Amino acid sequence: MTETLSLGTAAARQLATTTKTVPQMREITPRHLLHVLPWEEVVGGAYRVNRRLTYTIGDGRVSFTSVGSAVRVVPAELCELPSLRGYEDEEVLEALADGFTQHELAEGETVPAAVVVLVAHGKVARTGTGEYGAETVLGVFADGDHVGDLTSREPSPARALTPSIVLTLDRAVLDRIAGRWESLREHLERPLPPPGEAKIALASGHTGEPTLPGTFVDYDAGPREYELSVTQTVLRVHTRVADLYSEPMDQTRQQLRLTVEALRERQEHELFNNPEYGLLHNADLKQRIHTRTGPPTPDDMDTLLARRRSTHYFLAHPRAIAAFARQCTAHRVYPDTIEVNGSRVIAWRGVPIMPSDKIPITDQGMSSILAMRTGTEKQGVVGLRRTGLPDEYEPGVSVRFMGIDEKAISTYVVSTYSSVAVLVPDALGILEHVEIG
Repeated sequence: MTETLSLGTAAARQLATTTKTVPQMREITPRHLLHVLPWEEVVGGAYRVNRRLTYTIGDGRVSFTSVGSAVRVVPAELCELPSLRGYEDEEVLEALADGFTQHELAEGETVPAAVVVLVAHGKVARTGTGEYGAETVLGVFADGDHVGDLTSREPSPARALTPSIVLTLDRAVLDRIAGRWESLREHLERPLPPPGEAKIALASGHTGEPTLPGTFVDYDAGPREYELSVTQTVLRVHTRVADLYSEPMDQTRQQLRLTVEALRERQEHELFNNPEYGLLHNADLKQRIHTRTGPPTPDDMDTLLARRRSTHYFLAHPRAIAAFARQCTAHRVYPDTIEVNGSRVIAWRGVPIMPSDKIPITDQGMSSILAMRTGTEKQGVVGLRRTGLPDEYEPGVSVRFMGIDEKAISTYVVSTYSSVAVLVPDALGILEHVEIG
């Protein structure tokens, strides 16, 4: 054994001062949604979105039940068809549900001609003939969507883009059911109000002194109210730890810092995924579109852009952004990059694509891409919060001391209140069933 001639580093470290970092946390993400949303102050705990009166005609989706390989539409869900809106005769709805025929289609196979086609599984494209005779895609429909209506005269041709299961209702079957129940015939013959907002009577292009129409703007009698949702936790710190081990770093302050970071992460998660107010659950059904082939292509992103008068941000999971970049490379187009809040992100048509891992990915490798317009001036999407809280730690986050119990543990309740509101339907759109593999 060689004799040492000087003090070793292991022993020397016993007298040395160690340089430390503050506690690190890998759960922290950029939280782009919290940064790009304009925040509205909600004083009374609720935010009411007043809108012009709107007539909604059959823009929903239908649901199905399955026993083995047999699929059946839920009878009451047929009321999502425009012509059956408000129809309540359960016996007739049962007969209509039994009148559908199930078809299993391979990719590229033509859907049998029918009055109504319900897509139970897969993806179907409604096609037509363009001005110069070429086939053109008029719409893409996926799980729960319907093609046609009971009042349709000429069914549009359609074909399966993926292996699909569809239910079809033939004209002969519909006529037989309508001939049996007079209530159904009367319901189908009644005129439907045009979808959209209540009309404002106007006159234009006239000359002379005609009598001008009188009008008024009708309001929605039952506007939606968004209540602030709470995210809370109780932080516990032993007084002995706070007293003896707070040099050089304050233990209580570091515990609070990391707790607030976790609170903010959960807050953003709820803004995306909460079933009551989350963006993924509150987009209008007419603003939900499907990819044409599976992966997100430049054509799909253009379609998503075209659904609103302006788009300020895309939001997508990083893996969905990577899938889109691969499609851009395959199509030999290259997105720009843009700086937002100090971060460089890719952009499509000048609209930044903000990454967020809070947007879920299903077990089948499917995700969604959101497009939104923001701000009250643009009738867009706005975040809702309450600031000026008692014992406010940072804007919108309250840390209130609850006391010290008999075990000498200090407790603090950490709270934040938030929600998100979509002011008009076209402020938010979603590209669904995005394949990221």
